[in-house]
Amino acid sequence: MKRIGLTVRAMRAMSAISATGLLAAVAFSNPAMAVEGNAEAAASKKSMCIGCHGIPGYKASFPEVYNVPYIAGQNAKYIEAALNAYKKGDRKHPTMRGIAETLTEQDIADLAAYYAQAK
Repeated sequence: MKRIGLTVRAMRAMSAISATGLLAAVAFSNPAMAVEGNAEAAASKKSMCIGCHGIPGYKASFPEVYNVPYIAGQNAKYIEAALNAYKKGDRKHPTMRGIAETLTEQDIADLAAYYAQAK
């Protein structure tokens, strides 16, 4: 009898874990649940970006001389992926990481939408 009880508990635990995993997968793969960027909302957020990324041919000198990309017109998904990578530490530029860590998911989506439509 005890053995059946453990099996039932184990099955319930596995079902709960599977259900949680399924919900997470749906949340991340369902575009309807994704944060939608608003280019107009980025107007108050872009000041930390434009000083470097709004100047064609700009070079930064920290932590070393670095050619800063001009990002107007860049693909929104690319910008989102890059900012999230800086935020997680997968990309290592310290200035970008410091900035990205302050951004919410909505901020990232808004900035990506803004720069994707910028010329």
